[in-house]
Amino acid sequence: MKFCTIILNRNLPEVTNKLYTNIKKNNETDIYVLEAGSDRNKLSKYVTWHEKSSSVVKNGLRFPRGMNYALHKLWKKNLFEKYDYFFLLTNDTEFKNYKFLKKFEAILKKHPRIGILSPCSENWGEMQLLKKEKIKYFWFIHNNAILIKKEFIESVMIKNRKNYLNFLYDGNNFRGYGTESELIAKAYINNWSAAITSEVIISENESYLLNQAKEIKTDSYDKNLKLYIQEGLKWMENKYGFKSKWSMQMYVKTFYDQFFNYNPELLKYKI
Repeated sequence: MKFCTIILNRNLPEVTNKLYTNIKKNNETDIYVLEAGSDRNKLSKYVTWHEKSSSVVKNGLRFPRGMNYALHKLWKKNLFEKYDYFFLLTNDTEFKNYKFLKKFEAILKKHPRIGILSPCSENWGEMQLLKKEKIKYFWFIHNNAILIKKEFIESVMIKNRKNYLNFLYDGNNFRGYGTESELIAKAYINNWSAAITSEVIISENESYLLNQAKEIKTDSYDKNLKLYIQEGLKWMENKYGFKSKWSMQMYVKTFYDQFFNYNPELLKYKI
């Protein structure tokens, strides 16, 4: 299996450099770093792409648009085909053990229908479901560290050589609230699953956004959270007619349940 890791950075070079170094030292993976409107003096030393259009310098890219941008760049350069899996990371992701790709590889060999795989956090409620069985298929996964299979991406991606906006995620939802649910729905609709494993443990270091929002040149934690939910709910209503996140999740769960009707041998991994 050939892995590619993509790290999204905005004005936190030391954090990104540390994450890059720890991953590279412990895993066989190519790593690409996307600078989402970072200042020139705050670029990671491992920078691959520096998007500096006026809108991105002002607002950043956030996870959905940022990952669309990076994946689209790889696709346009004919590098996309090199890889079997793409590990998408925010730079505030931290691992309990950085030797994680071998663990992923063992899981993926055993579970060929996994299209989306996420490490688990000790702070997630999902951890309570992963104490006996180290992997389960879920119908909701947080959006900050996910491994995605190339074949799944190919089944849903929008090919547009000039525009990256909707390559994988719906980039019209800028901050991304609800886009992870839409992606999981697309997985189950296309007979792929989405799983979380406690074999790999992560945490999201929220202190960067709490304490360094001005340095990152982004909204404060509280303002970002408020807009994240408001904009996401508006997107859900406009696109799907849903009035709440719960409606969106029930939509995903419909396809989740149907997946096990088609794949009854995998029922032991259902929550």
